[in-house]
Amino acid sequence: MPFPPSPRARSGPRRRSLLAVAPAALALTGCTGGDSGGPAGDGQPAADRARARAARDSEALVERYDAVIAARPGLAGRLRPLREEVVRHARALGGGRKASPSASAAASASSSASPSPSAAVPGDDKEALAGLAAAEKELADRRTKALGGVPGELARLLASVAAAGAAHVYLLTEEDA
Repeated sequence: MPFPPSPRARSGPRRRSLLAVAPAALALTGCTGGDSGGPAGDGQPAADRARARAARDSEALVERYDAVIAARPGLAGRLRPLREEVVRHARALGGGRKASPSASAAASASSSASPSPSAAVPGDDKEALAGLAAAEKELADRRTKALGGVPGELARLLASVAAAGAAHVYLLTEEDA
């Protein structure tokens, strides 16, 4: 006898789709070896630019988390672990000078005194979480698309960070998380 479907309809990715992202991303990176057989410096500047852009994107995402935490202090406990992980991503990608995992809410408030247009925080918690989830999803999608154009090690790092971003989307959209 099959179980009836859950009465609560969920939006966003399911656990299965999140678990499917990592192997698919790793399969893509397996197709792009780190050695193309060309000269040693071939393609390195493009990889450096891709790494720098990914680091800047993570730093911008940290700023978004800071803005939401400053505007919606009730969400701070839920968002700080995700923010700290994004800081680690920025550092792994070679950035992270502007962001630190131990930034206090006061520092976040002062850094968001003149927020950028992308850091505008909606009026309620649900919309603020949805905005962060959309930013995480867009960035994870962009990183997944970039996998084919970067060397193996960077592709593996981007795949890992993209998978973490997809998990963040799930955590941000899960109502009872």
